Amino acid sequence: MNKSVQDNPTQMKIVGHIKSCYPDKFGVPRQSGIVNSVQSELVISPEWQPEQALQGLVGYSHMWIIFIFHKNTSARYHAKVHPPRLGGDSIGVFATRSPHRPNPIGLSLVAIKEIRSDRIIFSGGDLIEGTPVLDIKPYLPQFESQPQASGGWSLNTDKEIRVDFSETAEPKMADWIKIKNDPQLKQAVIEIIQQDPRPLAYKGYEETESPYRNEHAFRLYDADIHFKFLSENHALVIDIIF
Repeated sequence: MNKSVQDNPTQMKIVGHIKSCYPDKFGVPRQSGIVNSVQSELVISPEWQPEQALQGLVGYSHMWIIFIFHKNTSARYHAKVHPPRLGGDSIGVFATRSPHRPNPIGLSLVAIKEIRSDRIIFSGGDLIEGTPVLDIKPYLPQFESQPQASGGWSLNTDKEIRVDFSETAEPKMADWIKIKNDPQLKQAVIEIIQQDPRPLAYKGYEETESPYRNEHAFRLYDADIHFKFLSENHALVIDIIF
């Protein structure tokens, strides 16, 4: 099974796939650990004998997921990229977590909630439905936790965003929570919008006439969440369609 990998170390194997509440890229958290109110699953492929391969993972609270950005459509390499949090400024790709890299490989730290025979239930994910996973590794707090570490340019780039629900959206939110039997759904919607998933070109026109549309929608599970920004720090959920 592993002979080809030994002969050619660059030939990677897919160990499993993600089952996620995020069917599309838009609205997916920009980093793991931002939206912890929803859960996802990593289903290990049968060929890797998951019931044996996962033995011993119980007892760990977190794990690293190494995955492929399989929806990355970037055809050309750019040494500098434009992270949304920098407001249009560019920075070296290796100083970012951008999916547009020489190799479309991602790394996410997630919280383990449950381990079943062939899968791991986790929260805090930033992975879309169907994401191919290359490997998982347990998080070792005794070695990997670095409280004194510096966060570079990523520090102090977030702003506090208030999220309200319209008279139309509020009762629909309540109905959706009952249907899904998930009391964390509203908090998940709030957390996703608080990271401001809008493309950079749409920002900055909140209180003026915009050349672009000012209403957006992202899909969470089976619902479309429609929202708009009333100001830079205030968003409104307009409607929830499911």
